[in-house]
Amino acid sequence: MSFLTDVVKGIDNSNLLSEGGNSSEFSGSIDTGSYILNAVLSGSLYGGVPNNKITAFAGESATGKTFFVLGVLKQFLKDNPDGGVIYFDTEAAVTKDMMSSRGIDPSKVVIVEPASIEDFRTSATRILTNYNDTPKDDQKPMMMVLDSLGMLSSNKELEDTESGHGARDMTKAGLLRGTFRVLSLKLAQANVPLLVTNHVYDVVGAYVPTKEISGGKGLKYAASSIVMLGKKKDKDGKEVVGNIIKATTHKSRFTKENKTVEVRLSFDKGLDRYYGLLELAEKYEIIKKVSTRYELPDGTRVFGKAINSDPKKYFTDEVMEQLEVAAQKEFMYGKEDDEILEEEEDE
Repeated sequence: MSFLTDVVKGIDNSNLLSEGGNSSEFSGSIDTGSYILNAVLSGSLYGGVPNNKITAFAGESATGKTFFVLGVLKQFLKDNPDGGVIYFDTEAAVTKDMMSSRGIDPSKVVIVEPASIEDFRTSATRILTNYNDTPKDDQKPMMMVLDSLGMLSSNKELEDTESGHGARDMTKAGLLRGTFRVLSLKLAQANVPLLVTNHVYDVVGAYVPTKEISGGKGLKYAASSIVMLGKKKDKDGKEVVGNIIKATTHKSRFTKENKTVEVRLSFDKGLDRYYGLLELAEKYEIIKKVSTRYELPDGTRVFGKAINSDPKKYFTDEVMEQLEVAAQKEFMYGKEDDEILEEEEDE
């Protein structure tokens, strides 16, 4: 029997798609599938989201939050072929076919559709307790996803709606704070990451146009990182082939806040691993902009489109080493070039 089957025992309303495989080691972070996104989240091109904390991706409707998280999920399963994912779907929007079309093996995912905040809290804590009770030798890497927080109602809200009461539910924010307080500790103990998607709304009456995350302050306090997402269309000629996602660190316990990077999310390939590195390379003069072209370290000059079309050709090991130093200086607190180089020599 799969370890996923064991950890979801006693959970109602779950759709077990299938089973996982053998063991692998845990790491300190989980690769998102994008070098620049890894860097803004962790300070390293080879980092990513922390493997035992809450990371939130928030944005307006149609900013691709679900598609974005599925890209991270795909990378997690690629790096951990024996691992599994618990996917809390509050919108009943994720299907086996959708996952397959994104290149995700649905046999490694358990979908749970919580009816309320209380249902999510009970299910998530029970799953983590079961996981912690599993012998260490039998534990496999696991990730949890909540998509999305903004669609969760409290039991009181559901009861009021059914009875026709229109009063605002004043208990919801407190329930969410309590839920994330409990989950933060359990996730850390279990070494399991939780990715959360959430909606944002415009703050009425703000002097400067401001976006606020829905659901109160519970997620704000509990999440180690909150990334605000925006998007624009990515076109090949007149054809829309994907989206360029602007990701800004609204909160970060590991890197500088209010840093913005752009990643490319294509409809057929998912997250572009190299997109966004060219801008970092230009800023730190690793690759220099000369008129309409870019000058590489060997003196060759090419157009930016050529670099983005065939990044492996241009982002050599030497260039990537320089970009790693630049990423730490750009995104990490208090990192200077000499300090970074000393750390690399010690390794």
